[in-house]
Amino acid sequence: MTSYPRVAFLPDTFHEVNGVAHTSRQLEAFALRREIPFLSVHCGPTVETVTKGAVTIVQLKRGPLRFGLDANLDYDPFLMRYTSRIMAEVKKFGADIIHITGPGDMGAVGMYISWRLKLPLVISWHTSLHEYAGRRLERLLSFTGDRLGRRIGAWAERMALKLLGLFYRRAIIVMAPNQELIDLTKSLTQRPVFLMRRGVDTQLFSPARRNRISGPFRIGYVGRLTPEKNVRFLAELGTTLQTLGRSHFEFMIVGEGSEEAWLRQNVPNAIFTGVLRGERLAEAYANMDLFAFPSNTDTFGNVVLEALASGVPVVVTDQGGPKFLVESGVTGHVASSTWDFITFVNEILTNPVEHARMRVAALRYAGLQSWDSVFESVFDAYSQCCQAAVPVPGSISHGVPGNMPRNSGPGAHPLLSSRMHERGRP
Repeated sequence: MTSYPRVAFLPDTFHEVNGVAHTSRQLEAFALRREIPFLSVHCGPTVETVTKGAVTIVQLKRGPLRFGLDANLDYDPFLMRYTSRIMAEVKKFGADIIHITGPGDMGAVGMYISWRLKLPLVISWHTSLHEYAGRRLERLLSFTGDRLGRRIGAWAERMALKLLGLFYRRAIIVMAPNQELIDLTKSLTQRPVFLMRRGVDTQLFSPARRNRISGPFRIGYVGRLTPEKNVRFLAELGTTLQTLGRSHFEFMIVGEGSEEAWLRQNVPNAIFTGVLRGERLAEAYANMDLFAFPSNTDTFGNVVLEALASGVPVVVTDQGGPKFLVESGVTGHVASSTWDFITFVNEILTNPVEHARMRVAALRYAGLQSWDSVFESVFDAYSQCCQAAVPVPGSISHGVPGNMPRNSGPGAHPLLSSRMHERGRP
């Protein structure tokens, strides 16, 4: 029988509509399916503790002084009031490690408990907050002129990245969703960084849910309607397609956010559904003909996998994590410029044979992306974190976050070093 580390998981977001929350729910569900002892601590509508099989779920309620960071995502500056309760649950559970998902309110609590109990800390990088800071500040200062706004936005992005580097250095190991972020995080933290991809539920997201037989070619988008998602590009895409003589198309835009009013006024032939979940969301994907995702800041892009699993080809930019999910010319296209993006959409729209071939390839690729394989790798990283946290005689203790030697890396950790020797590496 496989022995798993006992993990206390404290995500900043769980019930909300975003990729981090979705991944967090799937991780808890994986532990339930596999009957792995697991402590899940997150915020929700009530305060309660529930045991389901081997999984203990502690739900806490944010207070009246919480404020919104984004649509359906709040921050409670006084969440530390639950510290004693959470610490007691962590001790009772007998956690081997603490896993947090970022510098939010629950992340701060988890980091503090890790320090107090001298438990090794894992931090997963899900969101490029530094890029969000830059994009939003640039949009906020648009009245100052493009040049000044871009300069201030770039400065904010650099400062935010430095702060994130300091935060993530508190971890024993870091997990990131794509190779670019792995490389960036290694350079910022000098910590071992492991790949933490995401999977897709192919039972829920399936072309079998399509019930739309005819109508205009439907270009879909799912996600937050916010500046960092580059959603205003959808208006440019639509108007340029019209200029090229295309008229038999429409947009389906699923989500909500600060850009919704602008999009309603400027995106031609658009259907706005608001936030959809479960089967209604799966049906929306299946009724799309093409998925256009213009974001330059996403670290992964769950929505891209969900579209592919629904048999829908995808066009993405060459910036961020989604480009790693699309095989250009096979399951969709990766665009290196605005004009490339528009050209690729136009080509798929006007070539039914190519479109049909891509639908088949998209479905085949998504069928290989299971959540179980993702989380098996995550638990392997947990095991390596526990081993790495065991102090080597004569070295600085790794038990307290932040005390890892500056030159730490795979060679500095007992388990990782032993595995290298097993493979004949020095």
